[in-house]
Amino acid sequence: MPDGNDISGLQADDPVAVRFAKMAAMRAAGDEPYKDRFDRTHTASELKTACADLASGESAGLEAAVAGRVMAKRDQGKIAFLVVRDGTGEIQLFCKADVMGVDRFRETLDAIDLGDWVGASGEVVRTRRGELSVVPAEIVVLSKSLRPLPEKFHGLTDVETRYRQRYVDLIANPEVRQTFEKRFQAIAAIRRYMESQGFLEVETPMLHPIPGGATARPFVTHHNALDMDLYLRIAPELYLKRLLVGGFERVFELNRSFRNEGISVRHNPEFTMLEAYQAFTNLEGMMRLAEGIVTSAAQAACGSLVVDYQGTRIDFTPPWPRRTLVDLTSEAAGKEVSFARSLDDLRGLCDEHGVAWEPGWGKGKLITELFEKLAEHSVTGPMFVTEYPLETSPLARKKPSEPDLTERFEVIVAGREIANAFSELIDPVDQRERFEAQARAKAGGDDEAMGYDEDYLRAMEYGMPPAGGLGVGIDRLVMLLTDSPSIRDVILFPHMRPEA
Repeated sequence: MPDGNDISGLQADDPVAVRFAKMAAMRAAGDEPYKDRFDRTHTASELKTACADLASGESAGLEAAVAGRVMAKRDQGKIAFLVVRDGTGEIQLFCKADVMGVDRFRETLDAIDLGDWVGASGEVVRTRRGELSVVPAEIVVLSKSLRPLPEKFHGLTDVETRYRQRYVDLIANPEVRQTFEKRFQAIAAIRRYMESQGFLEVETPMLHPIPGGATARPFVTHHNALDMDLYLRIAPELYLKRLLVGGFERVFELNRSFRNEGISVRHNPEFTMLEAYQAFTNLEGMMRLAEGIVTSAAQAACGSLVVDYQGTRIDFTPPWPRRTLVDLTSEAAGKEVSFARSLDDLRGLCDEHGVAWEPGWGKGKLITELFEKLAEHSVTGPMFVTEYPLETSPLARKKPSEPDLTERFEVIVAGREIANAFSELIDPVDQRERFEAQARAKAGGDDEAMGYDEDYLRAMEYGMPPAGGLGVGIDRLVMLLTDSPSIRDVILFPHMRPEA
């Protein structure tokens, strides 16, 4: 791309060179190609609403100033048609030489290219063909586009380019804009629902001295003034639960979290979660909260609790069924999978089904891996999968009758987790023992083991009320609500490798 007005490296007929030349010509004529404002009176949707009853061939008796990007141009000599898109839709400019003046008409139309931002003022009419239009007395270029848009009929289809140049993707593919509008509607609905349930939205640190709240590999940075390493948060959990100790009984955070792990259709290093904590409730309360959050988002984004995802119909209508992790895994394996089996038996089951395992893993980790590899993908859902092993749930309350299991669920939909919840562990002695186990795992080479957070233990020792906690993966939820196969489809600017 040339710098400034330098087009020396381009052929004269190159589309970029042609546009640079038009920009230079505007400046030479005293017409700044990048204006600082335009006094718009109507958006496209406002005009369509105001003139909904206007008959073909009639004038609305209304003058309007509209602005937007030129998406189509049809020049027929003494008349021309421009389709201009703003943030609400499209409106046609019905340009006439006898209205604009012959010289001004030709000069203006020749200067305008697809992709330019323009403003136009004039009479509002409906053409004989029924198209609501503005007949401009004047059109001004507000921002000159120096790169041509993707080819009109094929749009922008290369996936890598779409993700890397989201700004062009949004211009070329209107359905992409609709996906993100649904995302924003879902998030707004979740906020409204949480507030209606008495939750306070709070903000907690994104830079943590100790990575905690989940088992994941963190990003590390360094604070120069304090001369200390800090970690981008992998979850806000431990800070939110400190607020329970401090007396806030219902808190939530819609947060950005970061995990230095692989990228896939379900994983992005930077992602959005909702985490919520409620005093004086348990897993049952979190089940009701999860159903309320998801159904509120689905209704706002889709207008229905029944959605189609990649060819599968999913009905979010509560109540959702409940199954234990052990039962689902046993069904998928074709034989009993439980803590009653020996460690060697469980390792043998992993070998039998091609599930990789590490020598340091206990029964709980082996059973969890078997579930994730054999059973999870077959759950259409939504389903509460309950009773996760203690070994893989270091912050969840133990199940009283079975100490190897916890009072924890995950919501599985279309074969993937979209939410995770516990009856919270509030016993500081038990929590210390679990942190110590995580520390041993980290010392043994587990990069995802949780850090030992002494300050969090101190907070717990002041007394934490009985509570339930819930985390919802917003990106994965939006994937379901927009029928998007990849998490990159629902993140505006997903992380990519550098361009070659």
